Amino acid sequence: MKIVFAIDSFKGSLSSLEAGNAAAEGAKRAFPDAECVVRPLADGGEGTVEALAAGLGGGLRTVTVTGPAGRPTDAVYGIVGETAILEMAQAAGITLVSGAEKNPLHTTTFGVGEMIRDALAHGCRRFIVGIGGSATNDGGAGMLQALGFRLLDKAGQEIPRGGEGLVRLDRIDRAAVLPELETCAFRVACDVTNPLCGAMGASAVFGPQKGATPEMVATLDAALAHFAEVSGGEPEAAGAGAAGGLGFAFRTFLGGELKRGVDIVLEETRLAEAIQDAHLVVTGEGRLDAQTVMGKAPIGVAHLAKRLGKRVIAFSGCVTSDAGAVNEHGIDAFFPILREVTTLETALEKGHAAANLAATAEQVFRCFRLGAH
Repeated sequence: MKIVFAIDSFKGSLSSLEAGNAAAEGAKRAFPDAECVVRPLADGGEGTVEALAAGLGGGLRTVTVTGPAGRPTDAVYGIVGETAILEMAQAAGITLVSGAEKNPLHTTTFGVGEMIRDALAHGCRRFIVGIGGSATNDGGAGMLQALGFRLLDKAGQEIPRGGEGLVRLDRIDRAAVLPELETCAFRVACDVTNPLCGAMGASAVFGPQKGATPEMVATLDAALAHFAEVSGGEPEAAGAGAAGGLGFAFRTFLGGELKRGVDIVLEETRLAEAIQDAHLVVTGEGRLDAQTVMGKAPIGVAHLAKRLGKRVIAFSGCVTSDAGAVNEHGIDAFFPILREVTTLETALEKGHAAANLAATAEQVFRCFRLGAH
């Protein structure tokens, strides 16, 4: 019997691989001879770097970069061979600003470009980049500046960092762009389809949660429209408005491919190959609810498995009353792992959660053993 495990992290408790290994341990108790294959799972957001770096046999690197408000901050990214795995939030995330710093007129993606520069210096030429959770609305201009693009005003001076500076942009000088970028490929995990500008654009939809007032939104939207005009990019492209326009910069200047995060992860981990001859696929996440069906990682696994004709079960830390929605989207059955009344702190404790997951998995697979007989 071959069982493939691809479980998203139980946030605040188990990593993706820890959850997968715990469930596999329980399965082996019921089926000692089973072939258990554990693959990392993430959706391109928080936890993707750790999941892919560990799951694909790579490592982590920490580099000091310019944070969104201009202060130095430590950013962690993964390296697997020639592939770098980055989360823009490490360098320009909303959690890195507070108070008056939360101002999208001034916040910058410069640190994202510095992460890429560091990865280039360490031999990376393939990039997987998650762009959720940004504090910025600069169209990716800061990232481009860090990579050698000179964004100049009419006097030939560099425009200021931040979204507001784009209104002064006159031309873009590429003479100093890092030559290594010519041989690079960027896969951008982007789960939104918003265009760069307009009522559904980056500034109007996401600007307010980054601190933008209605007046700021109007200024930023005009600045991004001007940036698109000068650069000759496609502001209407799906995902161009992601991360305050960072999606636009990746697509326009770096030839980036914008795709759903979970799809990129499933392709990079070659999950389809692993489950081709599997008898059962196991997925899950910390909390299963109706929102799980909205493109979250376990549903991505389930859809892939169903295309290959496989049965799918899921484990989760907890489930809600509307979690049954997942049964309509490829998860044949799901099981919460809590086994007793306890505090949230105890439930999230790593050893406790792993033991609960393994024990629940064992009993579920004992049912499969009964069916096999």
